[in-house]
Amino acid sequence: MRRLMLLRHAKSDRPEGVDDQERPLAKRGRRTSPLMGTYMAEKGLMPDLAIVSTARRAKETWKRARSAFKHDISRRKEPRIYDASAKAILDIIKETAPDVKALLLVGHNPGLQDLALRLIGKGSQSDLSRLHQKYPTAGLVVIDFDVKRWRDVSEGLGQLERFETPKSIGGIADLR
Repeated sequence: MRRLMLLRHAKSDRPEGVDDQERPLAKRGRRTSPLMGTYMAEKGLMPDLAIVSTARRAKETWKRARSAFKHDISRRKEPRIYDASAKAILDIIKETAPDVKALLLVGHNPGLQDLALRLIGKGSQSDLSRLHQKYPTAGLVVIDFDVKRWRDVSEGLGQLERFETPKSIGGIADLR
């Protein structure tokens, strides 16, 4: 069994004159990142490895989210996640070592949403419908696979375990 967790970076700011890779989190993103980390920790969604995009907003999202975990979590920065297609992200997943049972990717849309929708073969229809409509910032998709190795993960094999957002977990009444 393998568990894949896809965390979209939290809401980012768009300061003038700042390169896209260097965009920081917005105020809302700085609030929702630790909220999602706390949710993950409380629900036992503990990754063995976090692979994080090298974009500043993704690194900041993970830094704030991981503060909720009591144990150290291995992290790898991965420049290929930035602006990646679903196929490119899947290639990264397939490279994961076999000792990693629970993998977290912190990245960007549209790649994460496209990947999730391609990988999911079954799961809650209401969660799938919400995911088809929108994968908001700081959204978390958890997909389980009945495979022995990451290289065996492929389209349609995943079971959507949950799709949560800061709004769906009830942690924030006003996201402005």
